Amino acid sequence: MELGAFSVSLAVKDLEASRSFYEKFGFEVVGGDASHNWQILRNGDHTIGLFQGMFEQNILTFNPGWDKHAQPLESFIDVRELQRQLKAKGIVLHTEADENGAGPASFLVLDPDGNPILVDQHV
Repeated sequence: MELGAFSVSLAVKDLEASRSFYEKFGFEVVGGDASHNWQILRNGDHTIGLFQGMFEQNILTFNPGWDKHAQPLESFIDVRELQRQLKAKGIVLHTEADENGAGPASFLVLDPDGNPILVDQHV
């Protein structure tokens, strides 16, 4: 099952302090909007998102349709198909993508320990 690009979305208390901290590890801002309390940082192939006040827990994030640099892929498994495959395997979804939709959509799953996993398609 190809899930697309992977990143960790961090729920941060202070966006500026967190950005500054991760920049010391060599991460650079590659996207987002600090005025709206979120930024995307990358160090080589590693991507993290910093999100202030948007959610309570850190989230494992997969982006079908994107490569590791958030560039669109020519072909990929649509988020709705991934959702169908997981449901067929008995995975209970916390939120679901509209099965009849097309394009951008997402669903959320909680692992056995309550860690959120977001599958978020932007294309």
